Amino acid sequence: MDWDDVRYAVALARHGSLSATARALGVNHATVSRRLDGLERALGRPLFDRRPDGYRPNAAGAAVLAEAKAMEAGALALLRRLDRVKAGPAGPVRLTTARTLALGFLIDRLDGLRRRHPGIELELVLETRITSLARREAEIALRLGRPADSALVGRRVATIAYRAYAAPAVAAEAATGGVPPLIGDAEGESEAAWLVRHHPGRPMAFRCDSQMAQAAAARAGWGVALLPRFLGDPDPGLAPVDLPALPPPREVWLLIRPDLAEVPRVRAVADALADLFRESRALFG
Repeated sequence: MDWDDVRYAVALARHGSLSATARALGVNHATVSRRLDGLERALGRPLFDRRPDGYRPNAAGAAVLAEAKAMEAGALALLRRLDRVKAGPAGPVRLTTARTLALGFLIDRLDGLRRRHPGIELELVLETRITSLARREAEIALRLGRPADSALVGRRVATIAYRAYAAPAVAAEAATGGVPPLIGDAEGESEAAWLVRHHPGRPMAFRCDSQMAQAAAARAGWGVALLPRFLGDPDPGLAPVDLPALPPPREVWLLIRPDLAEVPRVRAVADALADLFRESRALFG
C-alpha cells in the first residue's frame, strides 16, 4: 500500500467530491481518482460509494478512514514537533483573514515583518470559507467577532468602527441638505446591507458585496458607502458623511492553535500583527 494514497482518501471523505478534493490538495481530479483506485486495489475492496451527489465512505471505508485520520493526526503532530525545534523564525506561515482587512489594511503595512524576519514566507489566504486551524489549513487567523472555539489561543487586537463616505463633491452635497444615493448590498448580514435596511426609501445607485468595490464606487461619485474606518479614513478620494445611524463596531480576534503558539515563525508573525494593530489604533474604534 502507498501510504500517500491514504491521505487522498481522507481528503476525499472530508470534501466529498473529486473536484473539491483536487482543489484542496492543489492537484487535478484525475490524480485524486488514481490515488483512490490504487488504495482500493491494495486493500482489495471499494471504500467509497460513488453517488450522483459525490463520494461517500461505505462501511469498509469508514473503518479504514478512522485509522487513517489517526495517521493524519500523527503526521501533523510530527510536523509541529519539528517546528518547535527549528532555530529562529524562518519558514512558511499561512495567515487567513477577511478580504477587506487583507487588501485594505494588512498588505500595505506588513513590510516591517519582512525586514525583521526575512526568513519567513508569509502566505495570505483570503477567506471565502472558514479556513480550519485544527486541520493545519492555516497557522494564524484574523477573524471578525469573538471566537466560539475555546480550544484556540486568541486575543482581541482591534475593534472595527464604521463611517459613511463619499467623494468630496458628493459629501459637500450631503452637508448642504442633499440626499445622495446609497452604495450597498441589499442582502445578507453585511454592513452595506445594514445601511440599506436602516435608511429605507433612500435611492440606491450601486450594489456590490465587496467593500473594496464599494469604496471605489464612492470615490467615483456613485453615492454614499458605509466602510470600515481603516479603509475610508486614509483614502484622499473619500470624505466623511454624517448619517443618523451607524452599525455597531466589530471585534478583530487573532487566533492560533495552542500547540503552535510558541513556534518561532508563528509567534513572530502573531507579534507583528498585534504590534501593527496597536500602532494603527487611530484607524479603528
